[in-house]
Amino acid sequence: MGKTVLNTRPETDSTELRAELAVRGYQVCSAPMLTIEFPPLTNGNNTLDLEDVHALVFTSANGVRAFTCHCNRRDWPVLAVGDATASTARSAGFVNIASAGGDIHDLARLISQRLSPDAGILYHPAARKTAGDLGTLLASKGYLVRRETLYEAHATNSFPPAIMDGLVHANIDAVLFFSPRTAETFVKLVEHHNIKGAMANMTAICLSPAVKDRLACLDWRKIKVAEQPTQQSLLSALDNAIA
Repeated sequence: MGKTVLNTRPETDSTELRAELAVRGYQVCSAPMLTIEFPPLTNGNNTLDLEDVHALVFTSANGVRAFTCHCNRRDWPVLAVGDATASTARSAGFVNIASAGGDIHDLARLISQRLSPDAGILYHPAARKTAGDLGTLLASKGYLVRRETLYEAHATNSFPPAIMDGLVHANIDAVLFFSPRTAETFVKLVEHHNIKGAMANMTAICLSPAVKDRLACLDWRKIKVAEQPTQQSLLSALDNAIA
């Protein structure tokens, strides 16, 4: 039997990840730290503010899902933070897609390379809480980013009983973390349940240094960061850490 890996991603982002882990021979268990909700629009006219938009900017696959809940147009150019987000956009029917293959800073660089600030507004469907501020990164270069909150990411307040048992009894070999907020939520639950000592039996695999920073207060057996902020790079870090 393969080693057991705990996935902390939201269910909306986990289908491909679980399949990849299974192919690698891992036993997979899940404890989503965030639940994604796509609420109805509350701006009064039930339509998105898309006037003068030149391109769509997606910083997550859930941003794509949220946008397509409210708009059927697929003719805008799309700039996506990474390959998974770009793949979700392609599956949704978009054709003109460019992927930054990294994080929000890579996306800002891609935008500055591909689009003129004078071309029009960049529309960014996002959650209420995000890992970075794309508009601020681009403002100094003359870009106007219209960010609209289209989905919510709610933090969980408990571990599933089976996961709690696996953590306490050292039945989990590694935990995967894809975002700073996911890591923060996990730490809060560990502290709430007073099981910080159990982390000494596990390896934390982080998508980025920012994620690692949120986990530094726990005494892990090992903590590793992906070389690139992509799912494939994180999975490589996992293979190297617990093979």
